[in-house]
Amino acid sequence: MSSQIEDLGATLVAISPQQPEHSAKIARRHKLGFDVLSDSGNAWARSAGLVFALPDDLREVYAGFGLDLPKFNGDDSWELPLPGRFVVASDGVIAHRDVDPDYTRRPEPTDTVAHLRALVG
Repeated sequence: MSSQIEDLGATLVAISPQQPEHSAKIARRHKLGFDVLSDSGNAWARSAGLVFALPDDLREVYAGFGLDLPKFNGDDSWELPLPGRFVVASDGVIAHRDVDPDYTRRPEPTDTVAHLRALVG
């Protein structure tokens, strides 16, 4: 999919609140072919209105799975961004977005490429 995006003159990136060293480890493990940018403290996600705090019961679930969110994200906020996919025009304006609070519902990659094709005409 990233080659189709690059063929259209665009760049695929992921944005994560994780500290860079944790994102780099995941990128290597999953052999990601794109950069993972660090959104320290969820600053960008917060500016886009996409941040939520995990309730206490979910914090316990995460801890039960060995997921130390404060360690990975570098703060004690227990906040995460809503998952989203954005097509951003060269002028920085978001031309299309897919955001759903249910992390199990993700847009089809082909739909994202179609939105990008429409943007570059």
